[in-house]
Amino acid sequence: MRDGIDRLLDILEAIEGIERYTVRGRDAFLQDELVQVWMVHHLQIIGEAASRLPSNLRNTSPGVPWKQVIGLRNILVHAYFRVDPEEVWAVVDHDIPAIRAEVVALLSLLGGTGDAG
Repeated sequence: MRDGIDRLLDILEAIEGIERYTVRGRDAFLQDELVQVWMVHHLQIIGEAASRLPSNLRNTSPGVPWKQVIGLRNILVHAYFRVDPEEVWAVVDHDIPAIRAEVVALLSLLGGTGDAG
């Protein structure tokens, strides 16, 4: 069974997948549907892994809006026709770096491989 560290590593790996393409910038993201799908897929992974994190771990890192992270996953999966690429970009550009920092700190605290990146 996967534990909290495994879930945090899943989140970090998905963030790294997103970061591979955010370096190309907003315009490249908006012009490339394949990159948009890639980012949405990785945001779904982040939300799914977050939903399976033990609540005590989520409470250890109140700087991450876990409820919104999980909620975004639900929107991306169940209301995909409402997904706005501009909003996806805003999340990956603004929120993902902060979430990454919190996840790395949590992994370091737990003795996981928080030095990724």
